[in-house]
Amino acid sequence: MAIASVNPATGETLRTFEPLGGPGVEERIARAHHAFLAHRRTSFADRAERMRRAADLLEAEQDAIARTMTAEMGKPLAQARAEAAKCATAMRFYADHAEGFLAPEPLADPSAVKASRAETRWQPLGVVLAVMPWNFPLWQVVRFAAPALMAGNTGLLKHASNVPQTALYLEDLFLRAGFAEGCFQTLLIGSKEVEAVLRDPRVAAATLTGSEPAGRAVAAVAGDEIKKTVLELGGSDPFVVMPSADLDAAVAAAVTGRTQNNGQSCIAAKRFIVHRDVYDAFAERFTARMRDLRVGDPMDEKTEVGPLATEQGRADVEELVADAVEAGATVLCGGERPDGPGWFYPPTVLADITPEMRIAQEEVFGPVASLYRVGSAEEAVAVANATSFGLGSAAWTQDPAEQELFTAELEAGAVFVNGMVASYPQLPFGGIRRSGYGRELAALGIREFCNAKTVWAG
Repeated sequence: MAIASVNPATGETLRTFEPLGGPGVEERIARAHHAFLAHRRTSFADRAERMRRAADLLEAEQDAIARTMTAEMGKPLAQARAEAAKCATAMRFYADHAEGFLAPEPLADPSAVKASRAETRWQPLGVVLAVMPWNFPLWQVVRFAAPALMAGNTGLLKHASNVPQTALYLEDLFLRAGFAEGCFQTLLIGSKEVEAVLRDPRVAAATLTGSEPAGRAVAAVAGDEIKKTVLELGGSDPFVVMPSADLDAAVAAAVTGRTQNNGQSCIAAKRFIVHRDVYDAFAERFTARMRDLRVGDPMDEKTEVGPLATEQGRADVEELVADAVEAGATVLCGGERPDGPGWFYPPTVLADITPEMRIAQEEVFGPVASLYRVGSAEEAVAVANATSFGLGSAAWTQDPAEQELFTAELEAGAVFVNGMVASYPQLPFGGIRRSGYGRELAALGIREFCNAKTVWAG
């Protein structure tokens, strides 16, 4: 079956690509392994020079690649440009800091281990397979590729099948930046071919960002092969609002957090848990702002919410909303697909959510917000943690004791106090429970695919 770019705003097929066959995949794995043997011996200075060149190229081409991303998966054009710029920032971050992050760590007192010298060295593992999603088709890849390449690994990218043009652009970008052929390659293959690649003895590890079922599949194969993995999976992030919160700021962040990238983000705020003292005011302002968002052509600079990336994705959102409404949820705005072409779904706010509803337990990947009313900080924590996920969380309060409570008790990989959950190159990113394991970004991210080698000298 051909791999295709389909415009989600119109349903039009833009381009098709023939997937790689077995010989093509074999050739690319061999090339990646051969490139690793040389790339691991290059200096940090050489790698940094190439990574900065990649950042410069990406920055110069951000308008063009933004249009490609928008055409393939539907995010508003301004957000696509911002994504490209963020990727350039991450590339420069690792170009500047990789050598320091991976510097040998000498033991302060080697005599304690009967040595004259003892240290930990960080060395690359080899070829790393990256299985990446379509929702942030540049950023998800670059936050793996920049640290992996700077560490001396090489990468094979199995990108989502609806963003092949973006995937091919990334391979070309690193080549033009001066990385040797084979350092970073795109595999145009289907999901069924991933297992064979991961089982290849020349592939040392894997990273996946995507759904829980996809993570389970990759983790099962990697576990069988005893290969390192990092998984960033789904999320159903809580967004807690307490009486002392700056309500205007909280509402603004809530709207952006729920609808950024057309609501298709693992770390999007999805469950809005509001203290009863400010519930009505928050719900009124939040619903009004959600209702007023401009939905339309993502290529239009004025558009705030574009289409969902796939027809099936919209159907999944509709199914979750319908299940909630049938079980008693109240629709405050949205809730019905508009007429016309494309896979659009309006910003939607649901109230009166109960634990029995699917939307209370599953991740909704679209611009749909669920409101919960609580009577205390402790109840807010209980509702927030009543999920199998644990990616990000946000708490809005000016009370220092409440801030400490939420920081300590919210079960997630990140807690943002009086701010919207986001990923930054300078901070580790990842989840717990069914949101995955391992960390991307910061020093932890570059060390995930390194061997911490103990060196002892008598």
